[in-house]
Amino acid sequence: MADAPAPKMIFVNLPVTDLPAAIAFYEAVGAVRNNDFADDSAQMISFSETIHAMLLTHARFAGFTPRKIPNAHETAQVLLCLSETSRDAVDATVDRALAAGGTEPNPKQDHGFMYGRNFADLDGHIWEVMWMDVAAAMAANQGEIADA
Repeated sequence: MADAPAPKMIFVNLPVTDLPAAIAFYEAVGAVRNNDFADDSAQMISFSETIHAMLLTHARFAGFTPRKIPNAHETAQVLLCLSETSRDAVDATVDRALAAGGTEPNPKQDHGFMYGRNFADLDGHIWEVMWMDVAAAMAANQGEIADA
C-alpha cells in the first residue's frame, strides 16, 4: 500500500498553561505521547492513527496567531468530540480524565442510540466523548422524516 494516499488526519492545537501537567493528564486519559514532535514548548499526543493533539505552551501557541488566547475555564470556543467503541468505553475514558484531575462540566446525554459524557482538561478545554449505534440512529432519523 505504498502508493495509497495517507489518510486525512486532524491535529487539534491546544494552548496549555503547564505543559508537563497537560502531558500527564492526557496520558492518564489514554492518549499516547509522540516524541517525534515535541520540545520544551510542544508535545504531540495521539488518540488514534488519525486523531492527534498538539499541546502548546501559551508562548508557542501565540506564535501561530496574534489573537488572544481565551480562558477555556470561562469561555468555550470549540467542543472537541472523540468517539468511542461502546458506552463502557465512554465511561472509562471520562473516568480516567476525572481521576487525572479533569472535571465533567456538563451532564451526560443518553438518547438510547447515542451516549455521551464529557470532560474538561486542566486548562478547561472540553472534550465530548460519545458512542453511537449508527444503524439505530439512522432508523430513528428515518422515523423523524416519516413523521414530518
